[in-house]
Amino acid sequence: MFQSEKWGSAMRHPELHNDAGILPEIGDERYAILDAYGVLMGLSPGAEVLLGYKAEDVHGWHGVDFLHSSSEASKLVRRWKAGKRPQLGQAILRHRSGGAIEVTLQAFPIASTDSNALWFIQAIDAESRHRYELGEALLRGLFTESPFLIDVFDRQFRFLAQNYAQQRASGFAGKDFTGRTMAEVAPPGLLDMKALEARQRQVLETGKALIQTEVRGRTPDDPDREHVWSESILPLRNRSGDVIALAHTVADVTERVRARERLALANDASLRIGTTLDVLRTAREFVDVAVPQFADYAYVNLLDPVFRGEEPAMGPVGADVRFRRAASSSVPGGPGEDVVPTGDVDPFTAGLESFVDQALMSDSPRLLTGEELFRALTPVDPHRAALVRTYGVHSWLLVPMSARGRTLGAAVFIRFQRAHGFEADDMPLAQEIAARAAVCIDNARRYTRERTTALELQRSLLPQQLPVLRAVETMSRYVPASGHTMLGSAWYDVIPLSGARVALVVGDAAGHGLQAAVTMGRLRTAVRTLADLDLAPDELLAHLDAQAGTIHEERGERLTGRAAGTTCLYAVFDPVSRRCVLARAGHPPPARVSNGGKVEVLRLPTGPPLGHGGPPFESSEVLLAEGDLLVLYSESLVNSPGQRSNAGLSLLRETLSDCQHLLAESPCANSGLDPICNAVIDRRLPTHPQEDVALLVARVHGLPPNRHATWELEPEPEAVAMARSLVTRKLTEWGLDNLAYTTELVVSELVTNAIRYSRPPIRLRLIRDRSLICEVSDSSSTSPHVRHAVETDEGGRGLFLVAKMTQLWGTRYHARGKTIWAEQPFAGLPDSDSALFPMDVEDIEAL
Repeated sequence: MFQSEKWGSAMRHPELHNDAGILPEIGDERYAILDAYGVLMGLSPGAEVLLGYKAEDVHGWHGVDFLHSSSEASKLVRRWKAGKRPQLGQAILRHRSGGAIEVTLQAFPIASTDSNALWFIQAIDAESRHRYELGEALLRGLFTESPFLIDVFDRQFRFLAQNYAQQRASGFAGKDFTGRTMAEVAPPGLLDMKALEARQRQVLETGKALIQTEVRGRTPDDPDREHVWSESILPLRNRSGDVIALAHTVADVTERVRARERLALANDASLRIGTTLDVLRTAREFVDVAVPQFADYAYVNLLDPVFRGEEPAMGPVGADVRFRRAASSSVPGGPGEDVVPTGDVDPFTAGLESFVDQALMSDSPRLLTGEELFRALTPVDPHRAALVRTYGVHSWLLVPMSARGRTLGAAVFIRFQRAHGFEADDMPLAQEIAARAAVCIDNARRYTRERTTALELQRSLLPQQLPVLRAVETMSRYVPASGHTMLGSAWYDVIPLSGARVALVVGDAAGHGLQAAVTMGRLRTAVRTLADLDLAPDELLAHLDAQAGTIHEERGERLTGRAAGTTCLYAVFDPVSRRCVLARAGHPPPARVSNGGKVEVLRLPTGPPLGHGGPPFESSEVLLAEGDLLVLYSESLVNSPGQRSNAGLSLLRETLSDCQHLLAESPCANSGLDPICNAVIDRRLPTHPQEDVALLVARVHGLPPNRHATWELEPEPEAVAMARSLVTRKLTEWGLDNLAYTTELVVSELVTNAIRYSRPPIRLRLIRDRSLICEVSDSSSTSPHVRHAVETDEGGRGLFLVAKMTQLWGTRYHARGKTIWAEQPFAGLPDSDSALFPMDVEDIEAL
């Protein structure tokens, strides 16, 4: 190891040794040898690398020559003279380049064959020292302080070593089993020894560790309960890589496994209980979950009103209330249903009144041993007391069943086959699965009664009758969902607008149930309110988006969750221009069936669902021909579970194509739309749809040219008289002379306001639809207001007069300004002018 021949010879012969007869392991560490006077005799290769010198270059140097400073030398000499060996402690050496090297020095005296005193100096750098201390701490932690059981076996599966774990299994603590196998020393029945040796042999032959194998067995201290250990078997290899031993680490995970099994039972209960809305079926599912995983025998007793489907009373259960057996289950060999048949009254409180009353009053479980149960039953029910003895019942647990603060009944769990009885940790689990069953039973009881009420509520939120309009013929269908989600949130609407226009709406609020239906009603009301403002479709959806966000925030729902599914499609058809403007918020596009039979799905810009407050919505304009169909629908009509998104649209197009003959065979209004709706629903929906479906079919009709007239007016006062003249001639042409006086007044006021307060172009339009509509458009966006003028005011009475003379009036805005419109009805027009108005002619002239 050293360059000195003398030192190398000494290391090759056993005559060179220290006082203990053993030198530290050399390996490739850093060593030097000094004589009795501190003169260097040689360096190891590791020391040469550490210091940067070759051994032959520094042969004969003093050891202090390698220290970084004189202070370091003085400090080291003091420790040497003080006899602090072999630990000389921290020192700073000088590298050949002049750099400082921090090390820990150790000194060992050595005797050679020539009786000369030599010193073996070992230098350990900081990193090596840290590794050494870490290894020492690791060994101490594993074999002295670790709570895990650690055993080491040789290749013949005999004990080589054990750690000092305080939690040794019974029969192993404080004993030395070195040289013996596990099969020879383990208590009887602790483990399956053949399976253990098979696992050891597998690791020995493959060299691959087995990690966290769960092993079950019983200990002498607790023979009635099964324990679970987590076992890992690790191969131990020599430097050549051969497996020479096996290390076992074992931890008792009994409580963790039991907690996992309890959680699995709770999850199983959540999946298996409540699959139907039937009280007895739900009770049966409950006891089938409990047996045999939790109990050997279980049964459910329900209060007599609950059993009949009635609402249970609030407050404590009276002594006169009867319980009926709803379901029971037992392991093979148990009592089964022989004790009390299903549906019969069960006097199970006899002898147990105090226990049952306490449990029901406090809504907390009661646990009795077999002896306590036997003593309570013997005086009042000897037959049941005998069954306790016959089956060896040793643990009885009663859990109240309640929902919405009302007691429904009680569940009883019994153990007689398994050795271990119920524990305190079992009661929360029993309460959890009983609570799950109670909610499902209560839901089943309430289902039939509430379904009828819910459907009535749902239909009351939808249009009770669609309006009869000249511009469109409409027919609708609403199909509620079946099963648990019968209360849906899809809706449709047909809204008459100013200027003979019509709005068609289909939407779908997110979720199911009462909250979703209420949200749907609020959104439908919001759409109608916004439609009365004559907003453009994209602008209307923007306002509806804010309203949807507010609704979901009030309900505490995150917009990324349920609100993300709230959708709407809004379309406005103008019969004068036959243009339809559409916008959608996450809703599927409508289908168009042309008068020639072509079916297509309109391509519209896709807006985000309502409630997100995202990018602005976009509108798209479509020119419709006379007699074209627009088919609007909720997404559930085309997106069935397990079906591709495009497949539903393709099937809808096929269905509409096949329905073309229905239109040709039905010349009467709306008569062809009804069979089309039936055909779409019958061919697209399953027998029991899981989502509610809304369908709206509209056939459009343009307004003939002879039913409307438009005039451009000059922005001059003389245009008012010309407007009155134009209107009078057109009304005479239409045979509406009885409306001439009122219409002249309306036109005069509206045109005067447009000339006085706005800018050209000024346009006057007269429409004969369900009523007589007068419109004046200008380029100003200033909104007029009705006000009450006093006697001294010279103006301010125009819109007040218009409001008095007409049935409806309003303002709508567009890109180039606004339009003020007013409607007058046709039906019931009197012959005399004086009866046309709510005021006398003299009053009007006074205004």
